[in-house]
Amino acid sequence: MAAPPSVTTKAMSGKFVMNKSLSGSVDEILRLQGVSWFKRRAISMFTLTLSVRHTTDVAGVEHIDIDQTLSGGIPGTSEGRILDWQERDEDDDIFGTVIGKSRRIAVKEVTDEFLKRDWTRDTIDDGVVLAVAWSNPKKNKLTWRAEQTWGFSVVNGERRYVRHTTFTSSDKQDGPIYARLVYDYIGTI
Repeated sequence: MAAPPSVTTKAMSGKFVMNKSLSGSVDEILRLQGVSWFKRRAISMFTLTLSVRHTTDVAGVEHIDIDQTLSGGIPGTSEGRILDWQERDEDDDIFGTVIGKSRRIAVKEVTDEFLKRDWTRDTIDDGVVLAVAWSNPKKNKLTWRAEQTWGFSVVNGERRYVRHTTFTSSDKQDGPIYARLVYDYIGTI
């Protein structure tokens, strides 16, 4: 189902389900992050649903809290983003100890061409969410970095929530991996 015009990067609350047929593969990204073959196979077999709560605190700082659920109601990881560009450590059940930071940014200020393309007019006007995460070198043996932009794109004629990802790893010397993750809107939370 298409995301309604009222759901934007400034008001992202809602439920979204990953559209696997429109999304790129993330298997190689997960492998380079140290996710085992068994976990990667399990992840590929399930459908991912995101429950997104987008709020603004009294200081005017945006918070995007995402609970992930796999098909069958299996709880996944939770993702808490505070759009203030401050580094935060997080222990993730799948990726281990990571460091991340997030902010709203104008599309024209994004330097990676893949991360800045194919957005709807409202996403260009409101800005994308830039979420950056990397492995904690003190606690992880693997070195990687993922940069994502979140917004809305028209995919197959429908307005959908999309995450563009550029992923780099010390174990992959032939350049970054680019992935587009596409989500269908399924309603309010």
